[in-house]
Amino acid sequence: QVQLVESGGGSVQAGGSLRLSCAASGSFFSIESMEWYRQAPRNQRDLVASFTSGGTTNYADSVKGRFTISRDNAKNTVYLQMNSLKPEDTALYYCYARIRTTYLGQYWGQGTQVTVSS
Repeated sequence: QVQLVESGGGSVQAGGSLRLSCAASGSFFSIESMEWYRQAPRNQRDLVASFTSGGTTNYADSVKGRFTISRDNAKNTVYLQMNSLKPEDTALYYCYARIRTTYLGQYWGQGTQVTVSS
């Protein structure tokens, strides 16, 4: 069974940095895309950064220049380096991936909390 396991969340002061990791485990043929979303209380879940198998990256306007998505294909892991964090970055961060087994499935991680204090 395919699983996404996230780590790296925590509490930091404004201006600080955190690095999130999301590792895919289980039996599968390929990872088609891996993305990071976030959801603040009373808000919808929004796309933060995406990384396709073709190498294209996209970022939400609010994080451009501060966040960087990267990927280690050998480890089936995607990272989100978050610098210059702001209180408005406080949210539950989720990893999302489309992974091919016998079909193309959609998977979510359990979420990792990021809290930025002013």
